[in-house]
Amino acid sequence: MVDLQKPIPPYLNEKGNIIRLILFTSLFALVFINIYSPFGADRWFNLTRLEFLTYSSLVILTGVLVVVISRIIMYYTGKRHIIKLLEYLVWIAGEIMMMALFYALFEKFVLRDIRIFTDLVKLSARNTALVLLLPYSVLWLYFSWRDKKEQIEKLEDVQLPPGNLRDMIPFYDEKGVLKFSIKNESLYYIESAENYVSICYMNKGKISKYLLRDTLKKMEEIFAGTEIIRCHRSFIVNFEKVKVIRKDKEGLKLEMDNPAVIDIPVSKTYVDNVMQTFSRYSRMTDGG
Repeated sequence: MVDLQKPIPPYLNEKGNIIRLILFTSLFALVFINIYSPFGADRWFNLTRLEFLTYSSLVILTGVLVVVISRIIMYYTGKRHIIKLLEYLVWIAGEIMMMALFYALFEKFVLRDIRIFTDLVKLSARNTALVLLLPYSVLWLYFSWRDKKEQIEKLEDVQLPPGNLRDMIPFYDEKGVLKFSIKNESLYYIESAENYVSICYMNKGKISKYLLRDTLKKMEEIFAGTEIIRCHRSFIVNFEKVKVIRKDKEGLKLEMDNPAVIDIPVSKTYVDNVMQTFSRYSRMTDGG
């Protein structure tokens, strides 16, 4: 369930992204009005195609001024206090209603539309929702993707501090029977192998593997809240043993502190999980 009280991602209120949002929304609105002719556009006087394009551009851009003013206010508001997700969604709803009111007034008093004003507002609100929500959604996804990409690039070749935990880790099979136990410092990673998991660990100076009948999903639940984290559909890694986070053409890789151990891939689904764990390590390093 989405937490509406959590702060919005910082990239939604960055100055550069606000400018991109305004420009993209303006372009989308212009294309939308010329294709679908909302707001009574198909009844705007007897104009040539070029004249209609010019005239519709002026009307659309005037309406988009609502977004410009709104986003300027939001930008400076965000500097004074944290904007919550619920507040952001309500803000967008306000933008839709203000633009809808502008276009309804335009239809009523400029185009002399004879329909009831409240009906015009409802129709304009529906069209305005399409004009704003579609580009807003596309840009939100783009900003999120770009933000994750930038964070991954910052992690490239980051050196991580060695771990100091020495607790024993018990491993049970799917029936709950204890089968295997090793020290935290000896575990490197756990790999999915159909109905089994392969546990890679250090044994008497050599890399060994132990095959256990269990699932990676169950392992993930057992290690929740620890530094043994899911980083890929097929891998759980002991972050205590990660030495380098490296980015190459194939994506993000975790390089272990033993060259005999393979590099562990990080899939996009678990990038946030890895980054959050890395952040905890960074705070520990800064504090120590």
